[in-house]
Amino acid sequence: MSRWLFAGLAAAVLAAAAWLWLGGATAGAPQQTAAGGLPPATTKVTRQTLVDTQTKAGTLGHGPQTVLSSKLAGTLTRVPAVGATVKRGKTVYRVDDTPVMLLYGSLPAYRALSPGVEGTDVEQFERNLRALGYDGFTLDETYSSQTATAVREWQEDLGLPQTGTVELGRVVYTVGPVRVDAHKATAGDALQPGTAVLAVTGTTRVVTVELEVSEQHLATKGATAAIELPDGKTIKGKVAKTQVVIDTGDDGGGETADPETKIEVTITISGKKAAFDQASVDVAFTASSRKNVLTVPVAALLALAEGGYGVQAVDGTATRIVPVRTGLFAGGRVEVTGGGLSEGLTVGMPS
Repeated sequence: MSRWLFAGLAAAVLAAAAWLWLGGATAGAPQQTAAGGLPPATTKVTRQTLVDTQTKAGTLGHGPQTVLSSKLAGTLTRVPAVGATVKRGKTVYRVDDTPVMLLYGSLPAYRALSPGVEGTDVEQFERNLRALGYDGFTLDETYSSQTATAVREWQEDLGLPQTGTVELGRVVYTVGPVRVDAHKATAGDALQPGTAVLAVTGTTRVVTVELEVSEQHLATKGATAAIELPDGKTIKGKVAKTQVVIDTGDDGGGETADPETKIEVTITISGKKAAFDQASVDVAFTASSRKNVLTVPVAALLALAEGGYGVQAVDGTATRIVPVRTGLFAGGRVEVTGGGLSEGLTVGMPS
């Protein structure tokens, strides 16, 4: 909103200056202007696409963190290095020197899985088991004796006791491969269910931007954005997703402000990849655009004595005032419509 107000005020100030220079313009009236009867400068009415952009601060990185917490009690014996990538079927950390495995899925593990258990969590686990090359069971929501047999094979390959039961805490689910972003615990720490172990992110570099709720229209899914890097280069991006986040205002000192609702925008990078792994960047969103419209510089607008705006049309040594309706302001130009306007028309500019 502030950007629109600024553009409108700028137009008004410039138009008022031009109006004073002309001594107050009246639509259709002949004009007495600078020496020789002509304005001090002229320009052309052009037809073009106007694009209004709004720039917001963003962060180039790997996206927001997700904290992985242990559901096993014991001693943390190994964690992967910061920056390491962990994929499905690989060890994400070790407790009492036994592996905790990463699997893919959106439903967190919340119970042990054994013969007779039914539910969507069973199907999610079986999909992962099959993706890892284990078979001989029906892929459904029932943990059958055939599933248990496949699990024993999996446990044998991992060096685990061959119980046929998946204990709670033996697997951790994420939506895809993860990058270790930070350690929340170190080898040797005692773990209890709920102890944070790792902070992870996605493996693809993305740009994240935090918007006010009133600015949500800037970042619809699939919209393009221009990302300016610290070295001045610009790369293209596309809005992949938006989500509502609640900022509690907790500063870590025990005092909190009223919660604020924000829109967190994730932008994927397309084309040439950025040379920076992590950086603060400027993201230009397209606020609005108008295709194939007539435009003039904002400074060409005149405030009419009877109200509204006009432009000073120049035809040889004669001039006349043409009333116009203004549309989108962008990049120092403004969309204009009205009778008597045409592409290529010469219009006056104030000195």
